[in-house]
Parts: sequence; C-alpha cells; structure tokens
Amino acid sequence: MSVKGTKDSARTSGGRTGPEQRRGDSSAGIAAEEPARIRNIALVGHSGAGKTMLIEALLAANGMITRKGSIADGTTVSDSDPAAVHQQRSVTLSLVPLSVDDIKVNLLDTPGYPDFIGEMRAGLRAADAALFVVSAVDGIDATTTALWGECEHERLPRAVVITRTDHPRADYDAALAECRKAFGEGVLPLYVPVRTGGDVTGLLGLLSGTVTDYSSGESPSAREADAGELAGTEAARGELIEGIIAESEDETLMDRYLGGEDIDTGVLIEDLETAVARGSFFPVLPTSAITGLGSAELLEVLVRAFPPPTERGLPEATDLSGQPAGRLACDPAGPLAAEVVRTSNDPFLGRICLVRVFSGTLREDSPVHVSGHGLADRGHQDHDTDERVTHIYSPLGSALRPVPYSVAGDICALAKLGSAETGDTISSRDNPLLLATWDMPEPLLPVAVEPDSRSDEDALARSLGKIAAGDPTLRVERNAETHQLVLWCMGEAHAEVVLDRLREQGVKLHTVNVVTPLRETFAAPSAGHGRHVKQSGGHGQYAVCDIEVEPLERGAGFEFLDKTVGGVIPGTFIPSVEKGVRAQMEKGVSAGFPVVDVRVTLVGGKAHSVDSSDAAFQAAGALALREAAAAGKIQLLEPVSAVGITVSDEHVGSVMSDLSGRRGRLTGTTSTGDGLTEISAEVPDQELLRYAVELRALTAGTGRFTRRYLRHDPVPASFSPS
Repeated sequence: MSVKGTKDSARTSGGRTGPEQRRGDSSAGIAAEEPARIRNIALVGHSGAGKTMLIEALLAANGMITRKGSIADGTTVSDSDPAAVHQQRSVTLSLVPLSVDDIKVNLLDTPGYPDFIGEMRAGLRAADAALFVVSAVDGIDATTTALWGECEHERLPRAVVITRTDHPRADYDAALAECRKAFGEGVLPLYVPVRTGGDVTGLLGLLSGTVTDYSSGESPSAREADAGELAGTEAARGELIEGIIAESEDETLMDRYLGGEDIDTGVLIEDLETAVARGSFFPVLPTSAITGLGSAELLEVLVRAFPPPTERGLPEATDLSGQPAGRLACDPAGPLAAEVVRTSNDPFLGRICLVRVFSGTLREDSPVHVSGHGLADRGHQDHDTDERVTHIYSPLGSALRPVPYSVAGDICALAKLGSAETGDTISSRDNPLLLATWDMPEPLLPVAVEPDSRSDEDALARSLGKIAAGDPTLRVERNAETHQLVLWCMGEAHAEVVLDRLREQGVKLHTVNVVTPLRETFAAPSAGHGRHVKQSGGHGQYAVCDIEVEPLERGAGFEFLDKTVGGVIPGTFIPSVEKGVRAQMEKGVSAGFPVVDVRVTLVGGKAHSVDSSDAAFQAAGALALREAAAAGKIQLLEPVSAVGITVSDEHVGSVMSDLSGRRGRLTGTTSTGDGLTEISAEVPDQELLRYAVELRALTAGTGRFTRRYLRHDPVPASFSPS
C-alpha cells in the first residue's frame, strides 16, 4: 500500500488554525452524510502502550490540533476525565472523530488497565474494527491477548500498530515476533522502519518500495528505496506478498507468483484491503507519537482497509415483549435502533450519553423510546421511558460540538436523557426495540463504604445512582444480613475511580472492613424454657413454653413442630411461639448472626385465661431459644463459594499452593489445550475478599476467576473471621 497523502494534504479537511490555540477544529462537529463514509475503530492495548498519544499524533497529522497534549500534564484530547488525569491513564471510553479524505473516522480510545475492561468491551461494541496498539518497549500483556481472542470470535477486522519505536529501549523486531506468536501468522508488517545512525527516521512500504522520510519532522517526504534498503527487506516483502495472495479470491494468483510473474502492486493492495476488511489478514505498522512516524500511513489504512458499518452485522433486536423484531440493516432510512455505550454526568448539561446508531437516523427535537432490560442483577432495574432528543453532539474529548443529525453507523453524544443508562436501547416511540446487550464482566472486589454523617446518606444514594447508571461493571449492594453498603468493583483502580467520583460530587464517606455474612447453628441438641410473666395492674402478660432444639443438615432450613398435649398452650398461640422463635433466629443467639438449619419442637408450656396473648407467647418463644443457646453449643457457619480460576499453565502450581493457604479445597483441574488451565475449588468467602487483586499479582495479570455461592460450612475453631 502506497502513502496516499502527507500531513499537509490530510489537513484539507478544514478547521480553524491559530498559534495560540492547541485545537484547530471548528466549533461545529463532523456529521457523516452516509454510512459508507464512516469508519468506527477501537484502539485496544494494555495501559502504557501509547493509545492516547497515538491519537494525539493522528489529530496533529490531520490538522485537528496545532500541538500534541501531554498525559503527565493532563492535556490530551481523549483523557479529559478528571479520574484519568489523576491516575495518569485512561479510565473511560472516549470518542475522537476526524475527517480524512471526506470520510469520518471515529476513533474510540479504550482503557488498557484490566479494571476497566467493561469500557474496553463497550468500545468494541461501538466499533466495526480494532486497532491493536503494542509498545515496542513493553510488548503484549494477557489482557490484550484475551481481547484479540474476543475480536477473533466476532471476526472483527484488525490491524496492529507498534508504538514508541523511537524509545531507547525499543525493540521493533522483538515486538513484531511477539505479536505474531500471540496473534497468529496472519500478522505481517506492511511497513518496516528505516534507520539512520541507529535512529528510526522513516518507513519503507514493502509493497510500494517507497520510503517515507520523517527525519525533517512531522511533514514527511517520499523517495524511492535504494538497492540496499530493498535487499534488506526482500524476505519480509516476499512473506507479505505470499500472505496477501493466500487470502486472495483469485486462485490463479499464487501459481502465477510462484511461476515468477511480477504481480501488479494495485492488485496486491486491493486483495490486502479485502482481506483486512473481512478479518483474515492483519497488517502491522510501526509508529512514533513523538516524531509523527507512520501517522499518514496509518490514516490511509484506517480509511482504505477498514470496512464501513454497512459491511458489519448488527446486534439482534427484539420488541419489548422479547419477540424477534426482524433483521436490522445499517440504513439511515430504516427503523431507529441505537445503543448507549457510555454514560457520564456533566455538572451543567446533566447526563451525557455516547450513542452508537445502528439503524435509522437520530435527529434533533425528535421523540424516542429508551429501554433498558436484562441488568437487574447489577442494580439496573428494567425501565421503559419516552423522552425527546433535544441536541445531538459530536464529542471531541470534553468538547461537545453540535451536529443536526446522526445517521446509521455513526457515533454521537446526547444530553439530558434523564433515564438513559449504559447498555440501553434508543428507538422510535412508534416502534420500540431492544438490542441484545453485550457481555459485562463480573465485579469481584467488594468495598464497604459508610457516609460520614446521616446528612450524607441521601447524597451518597443520589450520587451512587448516577455513577451506577453509567458503569454496568459496578454493582451496588445493601447486604441484608450485615446491613453494609458494598460496592462491587473490578479492582483497586476501579474502586479508586468510583470513590473519587463520589467525593467530587460532595459526598463525605469512608471505607470500612467488609463483614462476611456468617450464620449460627446448634452443634448439638439442647432445650430451652421461656417464661414471660408480668403483672402491672389490669391485664398482665403470661406465657410459658418449653422447646427442644436439634441441628439439621446443611441447607435444610428451619422446621417447627408442635408436640404439646392436653391443650397446655391454646392452638391460637402455637403460631405465636413459632413467630417469636423465628424473630430471635433472625437476630442471632450468640454472635448476632442469623440462626439456620435447626428443628425447634414445642413440647410444653402454660397459658393464662386472661393474661396470655400473642405478644406474650412471641416473647416467650424468643426467650426459650436464647436459653437453649446458652445451655447448648453454638457453631458459627461461614459462606463458601465454588471458584473457577483460569490461569496459564506456568502459574498453576503457585495458584494451587495459594488456594491451600486460603483454606481452599481443590475439586479439579482441566487443561484447555491452549496453554491455560481451569482450576476448580471451594473457598471460604472470607478468603476471597481481595482475591481479585491478589490473583492478578500472583499470575502477572493473566489469571481470572468466577465465583458462586455454594453453602455455609462450620468455621474452624482456630480461625477468627472478621
């Protein structure tokens, strides 16, 4: 593929310029006219790979900004979120649109840290192609490899960019080899670095034989490669051509090439673009955000090789009752079907929704239906609301630039949709639809919080509602047994972002230790006598009951039997005794935890014809259970979860050893055959409070796990749970 344009020609997309302003774009946003002239591309890679600075380089090459921002100074376009500036890394999905040769390119900058994988998946949902960003210094991490597998499953077109090639420790060849090992043999370089005096000063196009020289700055110049440069890249060029021909639909092309025929470069480029668009070939480009190396070449690949939205399938749609609504197409004239992929809160504009339009056209001042179903387990109750779109924006970082409409295939921002949450479907009022939601990762790190004062309780509830509406990876739980407010997060970095946002909204709170919801049971049979007798003038209170308590099997629940004879307790008061016993079981009899798995038998008692009452026998039943506990032996029970851990084979031994130290019981191991092993175990919940963090540290970020409640088991005498 030849270099189609330089920085100067790329800037012809328009916009104001000024030496005093870093941004050179106009105040109006970019509105695409038709889906065929749109490219939606998610930038994917681990934290620190250089995604954000690559976008700065592309904006500078395109003329959208007059100078590049800095992550350290918090001045980059895509990292405008205060939490991103504070943590010095992307923590949210952001949209950066630019215009290249009259084609709108929507760049979706996704976070690279594993805690924010939900934002990464949202970016992939909104995109039609993925640009994997790999550092020539740091290589590839497990999260990037896993995301490549997800894209492979969806047949999403991909390309690879190797960044930071100008760094003193950069090793382009090693990074390329690591990419091919992790991503497969379909990953082949389209350009290779040209070095002068040890520094990378240009790129050589393997198909065109042209060198783009960046030694004079970000305005490159083109020249023909000399004989030495061509000889040094002959093997790489041959491998690239063979890889392209292998993906060609022309079955005679390989025979002609092996027969010595010189295949026309135009044919190779056309076959390359076709193979990239269908997700079977993955070109590699070296870049440098500092020097602008590769920016023009990358812009060309984004526009020419990646497919428009019309060539990608759309999510399945149903009506509100769950019945199939028919196949949608990326057609501006079709039924409206859009999805909220991110939600944020602006102090002046209120709720701002980043929306991918899959079908139809969103227009200003149009009525819409907002539907959210299927996330009740995350605290997002099903909802259906009719609202009105007031303004449509094309966001550029924190700036919202107005546009009159957003056609199918485009991505825009909507303000003041009061009920919209991340994952919701926006459709026509007359034809409301539901799009199938994407997979959300399960948050596994609990963080318990308390407001500093009663006056902060309402503010905490309101702020949590706003944050949870935009973050499906956050689960807010009010534990019914411990009465703690628990925020289930993806990791420490995610928890820090959530807490910072709460404090930014004026909520005063602090974290406390998470209390494991224990339970109590009787370890041996016991008996209790409950006597509630009071005289205070007039009608008194009189109730006496005798009970026997015996333990049941785990999970058996509660049984109440009446074995009184002779009517010593009138039948109307038998349920009162049971109600009193149940109430005391909820309160606990020893350490304040609920009592479970017992059988209580009422064997005797006394009543008074005047002073006995429902309340008196409830009190007597509760007192009888407390006395039985005091006379017997109480056993604490702790929750145990079934845990499934997926780790690379090299970490299996250390993970199993660690589980043993956590009082875990191994139940099985299964090799998946791709260098991974699935470990099954039963582990007490007390040992899993920080396992999301500790497993990541133990496995160099490669391990992941799932959990589900299994049962309650006796707490060992030597162990004191918190």
